[in-house]
Amino acid sequence: MARYNFEGNFANLSDRQAEFINEVIRKQDLNVNKVVFHTVGKADDNFMADVKRIGIEGDKGSMKMIVKIASANENVREFSLSEYLFGNEHFMYMEVLPKFVSLQKEAGVPEEEQLKYAKCYGSLNEAPNEVVILEDLNESNFKMLNKFESLSDECVRSILKNFAILHSLSFVLKYQEPETYEAYKEKLHNVWNIRAGLPGVKQQFQSLENLILSTLDKEEYRNVIKNTVTCLPENMLKASKLWDNPYSIIQQGDAWTNNIMFKFDGDELQESIMIDYQLSKVSSPVIDLLYMTLNCTDYEIRTKNFYSWLDYYHSELDKSLSYFDLKADLIYPRDQLDADIKTYIKLLLPLSFMLANLLMRDANEAAKMKEAMVDSGLEGVTTSMVNQAVQNVTLLRTRKKIEGLIDSVTELGLLDN
Repeated sequence: MARYNFEGNFANLSDRQAEFINEVIRKQDLNVNKVVFHTVGKADDNFMADVKRIGIEGDKGSMKMIVKIASANENVREFSLSEYLFGNEHFMYMEVLPKFVSLQKEAGVPEEEQLKYAKCYGSLNEAPNEVVILEDLNESNFKMLNKFESLSDECVRSILKNFAILHSLSFVLKYQEPETYEAYKEKLHNVWNIRAGLPGVKQQFQSLENLILSTLDKEEYRNVIKNTVTCLPENMLKASKLWDNPYSIIQQGDAWTNNIMFKFDGDELQESIMIDYQLSKVSSPVIDLLYMTLNCTDYEIRTKNFYSWLDYYHSELDKSLSYFDLKADLIYPRDQLDADIKTYIKLLLPLSFMLANLLMRDANEAAKMKEAMVDSGLEGVTTSMVNQAVQNVTLLRTRKKIEGLIDSVTELGLLDN
């Protein structure tokens, strides 16, 4: 097959990846003249994949696509567990998400209440040449928000509605097609658990905990953190054993600011779409809720709105289930949601301490970590995080984030027995 005239930043493509991208472009029937590759975002935007925007120009029209490309570098693949990440995303875009929407269409769910996701033009799940090719949502006026700023109450509620719809469809599939749900469950990899089982991981998490403690200057905060991050791998493995229960669902898994796009009309939010499913797995619904609210909001907005967010999520869950003659009070009762919040905050809070130390770094600091990952894999990233001197603004931003997490969960009573 003749390759189109590729231009721009595509040197890292393998022959198989280029062949697959070429094949997907050909199917668009544009009589293509050239294809231009542009790097998307900065180092701190896309840590686990190389993301490109491709502009396609042809006699019959033009279009843009987003291409997520797996690295062939063995250190990167080992650190990021690329085969599992891309395997999950391939499965979600090619099977799970289309199935969920087909359930809604069959039930007559109005289009505005249906699950939204970026169109997938094609996905290649062949290690080490994985590629996922998606709709460029920028072309529909969606944008990514600043990861250093808290999401607004309006944005959080939009994401919670997305969660409620996504989670409800897991429950629907369980009831309507239990064998299909079981098959899906077996095909999704719990990447956090895989990482937690790697040799030497506890020592690496101990180093990360020491790093987190070094960013704090008040003993009251340090005392909350001690022995929580170090024990995170062990506690993840324990928690996952609890997830095979009637309340488990297929979750998005990594809902932080850079994995969600928002569409505004002026200052008014129209909708949001989740764009990354690499960490999707079967777990408790509250894992998504806690992950997003802890990592994407600040102390003030979280403390003020947390319990009303839970009310809103549960009401939207009930609304989505009602199209299938199911009730949230029976499928996932509110008291069960509250109990799960108390159970899993002990897992998600230390995880958020760790993520704060990663996500609060700027592009230059993240780029140095990426270089370490290419050179030395997980050990290199851990060493880089521990030894790299961060800017004072990063230190203060991380400290404020961690202190805000502790203050808010304490004031909300989430750590009370």
